Amino acid sequence: MAKTIFVVEDDRNVRYLIQQYLVKAGFNVETFPSAEELKKRLNAGYPHMFIVDIMLPGQDGLEFCKELRKESAVPVIFVSARGDETDRIVGLEIGADDYLAKPFSPKELVARVRAVFRRVDGIERVNEICAGDVRLLVDEHRVLVGAREVDLTPKEYDLLHMFVKRPNRVYARQEILNAIWGIDHGADVRAVDDLVKRLRRKLAEAGATVKIVTIWGVGYRLEP
Repeated sequence: MAKTIFVVEDDRNVRYLIQQYLVKAGFNVETFPSAEELKKRLNAGYPHMFIVDIMLPGQDGLEFCKELRKESAVPVIFVSARGDETDRIVGLEIGADDYLAKPFSPKELVARVRAVFRRVDGIERVNEICAGDVRLLVDEHRVLVGAREVDLTPKEYDLLHMFVKRPNRVYARQEILNAIWGIDHGADVRAVDDLVKRLRRKLAEAGATVKIVTIWGVGYRLEP
C-alpha cells in the first residue's frame, strides 16, 4: 500500500512542485497551506509522514511539530528558508526526522523521504523481533509466548507488531486506527479499544508478562 504524506507549505508553487515529485515517486499526497487547515484534516486520520514548512502563516511549523510529538511519532521533515545551523538543530531537537533548507532539489527531497521511511521501517526487515516474553517471527507471521504459539487475527497481529517494534512508545488511538484500518477507513476509534481488549485477552491466556497499558486520553503502549 502506498504511503500517504501530508505537505504543509504556504507557497502554492512550492506546494505543487513537492506534490508532483512525490506522486511521481509513488506516494499518496495531500497538501495544505497552513497548520490550521491541516489540523482540520487530522480529525479524520494521520498520514505516514508530514513535510512541513517552518515559516507558515498562523502557527509555525516548529509549534506544530511540538504539539504533534505529544501524541504521535509520525515522521516529520522540515523544509525552510531558514537554513542556518541553529534552526536545523532546533528543528531536529523538537522531534523532526530531517531538515532541508530552501532552495532545495525536489529529487533530493524524495530521496530524503525514502531514507526516513527506511530508518523508520528498517526493523520490519528483521525476521524475529521481541518484547519481554513475546516473539514475532515476521516472515512466518507467527507469535510466540515462550514456546507457546498465539493464534491472532490479521488485525490483532498487526497491532501487536506495532507495539513490539517500539515498546514503551505511546500510540494515539487515532494513529492506531489509521495504521491498522488504513488512512481512508470508515471505522471508529472504539474499534481500536475492542481490538486492544481482544489482544490483551489472548496474550494473558498465553501467559505473557507484557502488558498493554492504557494512557488515558491518549492511547496505548506496550510495557515489556
